[in-house]
Amino acid sequence: MKLIMAADRNWAIGKDGDLLCHLPGDLKYFKEKTVGKTVIMGRGTLESLPGKKPLPKRENIVISGNPDYAVPGAVVLHSHEELFDYIRDKDSDEVMVMGGGRVYRELLPYCDTCYITRIYESFDADTWFVNLDEMPEFEIVWQSELQEENGIQYRFLEYRRK
Repeated sequence: MKLIMAADRNWAIGKDGDLLCHLPGDLKYFKEKTVGKTVIMGRGTLESLPGKKPLPKRENIVISGNPDYAVPGAVVLHSHEELFDYIRDKDSDEVMVMGGGRVYRELLPYCDTCYITRIYESFDADTWFVNLDEMPEFEIVWQSELQEENGIQYRFLEYRRK
Protein backbone atom coordinates (compact mmCIF):
# COMPACT_ATOMS: atom_id res chain seq x y z
CA MET A 1 0.00 0.00 0.00
CA LYS A 2 0.91 3.62 -0.42
CA LEU A 3 -0.03 6.60 1.76
CA ILE A 4 -0.73 10.14 0.59
CA MET A 5 -1.13 13.25 2.75
CA ALA A 6 -0.24 16.88 3.31
CA ALA A 7 1.51 17.80 6.57
CA ASP A 8 2.79 21.07 7.97
CA ARG A 9 6.23 21.60 9.53
CA ASN A 10 4.98 20.00 12.78
CA TRP A 11 3.40 17.04 10.96
CA ALA A 12 -0.06 18.45 11.61
CA ILE A 13 -2.53 17.15 9.03
CA GLY A 14 -5.95 18.56 9.88
CA LYS A 15 -8.28 20.69 11.93
CA ASP A 16 -11.98 20.06 12.59
CA GLY A 17 -12.06 17.31 9.96
CA ASP A 18 -10.67 19.52 7.21
CA LEU A 19 -7.38 20.25 5.49
CA LEU A 20 -5.05 22.80 7.06
CA CYS A 21 -5.01 25.03 3.99
CA HIS A 22 -6.13 25.13 0.36
CA LEU A 23 -3.30 24.49 -2.10
CA PRO A 24 -4.56 23.86 -5.65
CA GLY A 25 -1.19 22.32 -6.61
CA ASP A 26 -1.48 19.79 -3.80
CA LEU A 27 -5.03 18.88 -4.82
CA LYS A 28 -3.83 18.37 -8.40
CA TYR A 29 -0.95 16.18 -7.18
CA PHE A 30 -3.36 14.14 -5.05
CA LYS A 31 -5.66 13.61 -8.03
CA GLU A 32 -2.75 12.58 -10.30
CA LYS A 33 -1.57 10.02 -7.76
CA THR A 34 -4.99 8.53 -6.94
CA VAL A 35 -7.19 8.55 -10.08
CA GLY A 36 -7.79 5.01 -11.28
CA LYS A 37 -6.69 3.51 -7.96
CA THR A 38 -8.30 2.23 -4.79
CA VAL A 39 -8.41 4.81 -1.99
CA ILE A 40 -8.89 3.91 1.68
CA MET A 41 -10.32 6.38 4.16
CA GLY A 42 -12.18 6.64 7.41
CA ARG A 43 -15.77 7.82 7.71
CA GLY A 44 -14.73 11.32 8.81
CA THR A 45 -12.52 11.77 5.76
CA LEU A 46 -15.33 10.67 3.44
CA GLU A 47 -17.69 13.12 5.12
CA SER A 48 -15.16 15.94 4.62
CA LEU A 49 -15.15 15.44 0.84
CA PRO A 50 -17.25 17.67 -1.43
CA GLY A 51 -20.87 16.62 -1.09
CA LYS A 52 -19.78 13.93 1.40
CA LYS A 53 -19.50 11.66 -1.63
CA PRO A 54 -16.86 9.18 -2.78
CA LEU A 55 -14.16 10.49 -5.09
CA PRO A 56 -14.86 9.95 -8.78
CA LYS A 57 -12.72 7.69 -10.97
CA ARG A 58 -11.44 5.76 -7.93
CA GLU A 59 -12.61 2.75 -6.00
CA ASN A 60 -13.46 4.18 -2.58
CA ILE A 61 -13.13 2.06 0.55
CA VAL A 62 -14.47 3.53 3.79
CA ILE A 63 -13.53 2.01 7.12
CA SER A 64 -16.21 2.44 9.77
CA GLY A 65 -16.85 0.70 13.05
CA ASN A 66 -20.59 1.25 12.57
CA PRO A 67 -22.07 -1.94 11.05
CA ASP A 68 -25.06 0.04 9.72
CA TYR A 69 -22.99 2.68 7.92
CA ALA A 70 -23.49 2.62 4.15
CA VAL A 71 -22.31 4.93 1.38
CA PRO A 72 -23.61 4.77 -2.18
CA GLY A 73 -20.65 4.38 -4.52
CA ALA A 74 -18.22 3.12 -1.85
CA VAL A 75 -17.30 -0.17 -0.24
CA VAL A 76 -17.73 0.06 3.53
CA LEU A 77 -15.59 -2.28 5.62
CA HIS A 78 -15.61 -2.61 9.38
CA SER A 79 -12.21 -3.98 10.36
CA HIS A 80 -8.63 -4.33 9.21
CA GLU A 81 -9.28 -8.02 8.66
CA GLU A 82 -12.08 -7.19 6.22
CA LEU A 83 -9.88 -4.59 4.54
CA PHE A 84 -6.91 -6.91 4.07
CA ASP A 85 -9.18 -9.68 2.81
CA TYR A 86 -10.81 -7.26 0.33
CA ILE A 87 -7.53 -5.88 -1.06
CA ARG A 88 -5.60 -9.17 -0.96
CA ASP A 89 -5.61 -9.64 -4.75
CA LYS A 90 -5.03 -5.98 -5.61
CA ASP A 91 -1.64 -4.67 -6.74
CA SER A 92 -0.26 -2.86 -3.68
CA ASP A 93 0.86 0.01 -5.94
CA GLU A 94 -2.79 0.62 -6.77
CA VAL A 95 -3.98 0.99 -3.15
CA MET A 96 -3.68 4.44 -1.52
CA VAL A 97 -4.38 5.34 2.11
CA MET A 98 -5.83 8.87 2.22
CA GLY A 99 -6.81 9.49 5.83
CA GLY A 100 -7.76 10.52 8.33
CA GLY A 101 -5.34 10.51 11.21
CA ARG A 102 -6.39 7.23 12.79
CA VAL A 103 -6.48 5.36 9.47
CA TYR A 104 -3.03 6.76 8.57
CA ARG A 105 -1.53 5.65 11.89
CA GLU A 106 -3.09 2.20 11.81
CA LEU A 107 -2.14 1.45 8.20
CA LEU A 108 1.34 3.03 8.09
CA PRO A 109 2.99 -0.29 9.11
CA TYR A 110 1.58 -1.82 5.90
CA CYS A 111 2.69 1.02 3.58
CA ASP A 112 5.94 0.88 1.65
CA THR A 113 5.71 4.39 0.16
CA CYS A 114 4.42 7.70 1.55
CA TYR A 115 3.67 10.63 -0.74
CA ILE A 116 3.89 13.66 1.52
CA THR A 117 3.21 17.28 0.66
CA ARG A 118 5.38 19.09 3.22
CA ILE A 119 3.98 22.52 3.92
CA TYR A 120 6.60 24.88 5.36
CA GLU A 121 4.18 26.65 7.70
CA SER A 122 2.65 25.84 11.08
CA PHE A 123 -1.11 25.73 11.44
CA ASP A 124 -3.60 25.45 14.26
CA ALA A 125 -4.46 21.75 14.18
CA ASP A 126 -6.10 18.94 16.09
CA THR A 127 -4.72 15.99 14.11
CA TRP A 128 -1.07 15.03 13.60
CA PHE A 129 0.92 12.29 11.93
CA VAL A 130 4.19 10.72 13.01
CA ASN A 131 7.38 12.46 11.93
CA LEU A 132 8.67 10.25 9.12
CA ASP A 133 12.04 12.03 9.27
CA GLU A 134 12.55 10.50 12.73
CA MET A 135 11.64 6.98 11.63
CA PRO A 136 14.81 5.08 10.64
CA GLU A 137 12.83 2.67 8.47
CA PHE A 138 11.88 5.47 6.03
CA GLU A 139 14.05 7.57 3.74
CA ILE A 140 13.31 10.34 1.24
CA VAL A 141 13.91 9.00 -2.28
CA TRP A 142 12.55 11.96 -4.26
CA GLN A 143 11.55 15.58 -3.74
CA SER A 144 10.10 18.21 -6.02
CA GLU A 145 11.22 21.75 -6.48
CA LEU A 146 9.90 24.20 -3.91
CA GLN A 147 6.36 25.34 -4.75
CA GLU A 148 4.48 28.41 -3.56
CA GLU A 149 0.76 29.20 -3.61
CA ASN A 150 -1.24 31.69 -1.59
CA GLY A 151 2.00 32.76 0.10
CA ILE A 152 2.61 29.22 1.38
CA GLN A 153 5.71 27.25 0.42
CA TYR A 154 5.62 23.48 0.07
CA ARG A 155 7.18 20.58 -1.78
CA PHE A 156 6.25 17.02 -2.66
CA LEU A 157 8.32 14.29 -1.02
CA GLU A 158 8.38 10.56 -1.56
CA TYR A 159 9.39 8.48 1.43
CA ARG A 160 10.13 4.81 0.96
CA ARG A 161 10.50 2.05 3.50
CA LYS A 162 14.12 0.82 3.55
